[in-house]
Amino acid sequence: MKISVIITTYNRPDALKRVLDGLFFQSRLADEIIIADDGSENSTEAMLQPYLGHARIQIKHVWQEDMGFRAARIRNMAISESSGDYLILLDGDCIPEKHFIKDHLGLAQKGYFFQGKRVIVDKSVEKRFNHKTCNSKKTLITHAFKKEISNSHHIFRIPFFPSYTTAKLSGVRSCNMGIFREDLWAVNGFNHAFEGWGREDTELVVRLFKYGLKRKENPFLAICFHLWHQENKRNDLDKNDKILKKVLESGSFFCKSGLNELDITKTGNIQAGD
Repeated sequence: MKISVIITTYNRPDALKRVLDGLFFQSRLADEIIIADDGSENSTEAMLQPYLGHARIQIKHVWQEDMGFRAARIRNMAISESSGDYLILLDGDCIPEKHFIKDHLGLAQKGYFFQGKRVIVDKSVEKRFNHKTCNSKKTLITHAFKKEISNSHHIFRIPFFPSYTTAKLSGVRSCNMGIFREDLWAVNGFNHAFEGWGREDTELVVRLFKYGLKRKENPFLAICFHLWHQENKRNDLDKNDKILKKVLESGSFFCKSGLNELDITKTGNIQAGD
C-alpha cells in the first residue's frame, strides 16, 4: 500500500526540518511526502531544497498565498496532489517516532480512520528536541521526570496493545491522523468555509462519522512529539463554532466547498519539487 504523508506548515522551517529528519529515520519510509504550506516566506522553500527530488522519497512543496490561517484549504491542495492509497496527516512541528509510518500502516483498516496521539514538548527543551531525542527512551524518561514533556505515557511503544474505537469528538487532532484517500474524497475533504484557527479537523470527523467511518485509537502506537509554540490567535473561533454546529445538525457528510473546488482554483498556486 502506498503511503503519503501530508505535513502542514507555516513559517517554521527549523521545526519542519526536524519533522522531515524524523520521517527519513523511519523503520518503514513513506512513499511520498507533501508539504502543505499555508503561505510561508522564502526561508521554508530554501530549507526544503536539499530534500526536493530526493531519491528515497518523493517530496512535493504545495504553497498558497498567505491570507491568514487557511489550513483546511492548503491540506486539500496537498491531498489533491497526493497519490497514496493511505494518507497520514501530520503537522510541521510534530516529530514522528521511528515506527510512526510502520504503525500507521499496521493500524490502517477499511471502514476506519485512525486518530493518533502526541507527546507535548515543553518550551524549555523545544529548541534542542529532534528525531534522535524522541527515539531515546533514556532521554525521554529524563524529560518526563523533569516535567519537560507531558502526555509522557505515550513514549512507551507497545505493539501488542489492542486498539479501540470511539465515537467521541474530543481529542480530534489532524496533527496526527491516518485515513484512506478514497474516504477523504468521498466527503469532499476539509471544508474551505473554515478560515482562522479551530474546528476544521473536528468538522471533518463529524462528516466522516456521518459517512459511516469509525474512529480507531491506540495510545502506544504511531506517536508524534509536538514541539512547543505560541498559541494561534482564536479570533474566528466563534464563527467556526457556528459552522461546526450547523454541520452537526445536518444529515449530510459532503461539504459544499472542499476538494471539488481545486480543479478550478489550484492553478498557479502549487510549487512542486520533482
